[in-house]
Amino acid sequence: MISEEPIVRDISVFSGSAHPELAAEVCAHLGVPLSPTRLSRFANDCLEVQLQANCRERDVFLVQPLVRPVQEHLVELLLMCDAARGASAGRITVVMPHYSYARSDKKDAPRISLGGRLVADLMAAAGVHRVLAMTLHSPQVHGFFSMPVDHLHAHRELAAHFRRYDLSRTTVVSPDLGNAKEAAAFARMIGAQVAAGAKQRYADDRVSISAVIGEVAGRDVIVLDDEIAKGSTVLELLDRLRELEPHTIRVACTHGLFAAGALKRLSEQPDVLEIVCTNTVPVPAEEHTDKLRILSIAPALAEAVRRIHNGESVSALFDAARGR
Repeated sequence: MISEEPIVRDISVFSGSAHPELAAEVCAHLGVPLSPTRLSRFANDCLEVQLQANCRERDVFLVQPLVRPVQEHLVELLLMCDAARGASAGRITVVMPHYSYARSDKKDAPRISLGGRLVADLMAAAGVHRVLAMTLHSPQVHGFFSMPVDHLHAHRELAAHFRRYDLSRTTVVSPDLGNAKEAAAFARMIGAQVAAGAKQRYADDRVSISAVIGEVAGRDVIVLDDEIAKGSTVLELLDRLRELEPHTIRVACTHGLFAAGALKRLSEQPDVLEIVCTNTVPVPAEEHTDKLRILSIAPALAEAVRRIHNGESVSALFDAARGR
């Protein structure tokens, strides 16, 4: 007689080389060991990955944000997925706190590639069953994936940090109208007003903000964006904000990429009191400044992993954090 009881698979968590510290912290919150991964190269420079723990019929979670060098870490992730599939994993979930190819999300020029969709297809081809991501660059990226995606936000962590301050005269400012919905959701969480910049982008690192729509004069401003790369957008927004004479300025984002010395440039702005990000991506210790505050999203990721493993709702956990 065949048992009607559901199959409960054991859990295995592996990390690529992109952010092993975050993977170890997630495992510490889960109370499970971080399984070892061996990375090597053939003489012709091709990568080889070996997952050095049992995967057969297990619930396998692969932790790998796509950060610099993005292409290396992407291929590494695909090889990890292939290794897990070849080892008869029961289910493969990619825990991808930062999806860098999400910025390639629309056809805004002739003969341009849609990297966000292509990389999602590559993951499906590599055997991925599910993706756990955080703060995708735009809502349509979610639809690029043919497998289920649990899309988390860091609003809860950011809100807990800023609630330490007096928020009675606070305005959350989005650098552009595209991110205004998320800024409004975060503003509702902390009981603040919301404003947005009128931005036009001319190139990846060249933008113009003509005005700030909303009340910021004499108020405590929190500039909120999904990611900060070169910092050109935030620096342009700061110029417009100064014209309106806010009381204080703080800068926050989920993904602190801080490319090309962006963290140093932002920290050198005398009226920026602090720069807050999460640890979705690693920030090298030698680049840290006195104004940088890094919040951990490991507890949130660990809880989401636990719920996925146990077949519980993930959206129920994070709907409140989204402010929806």
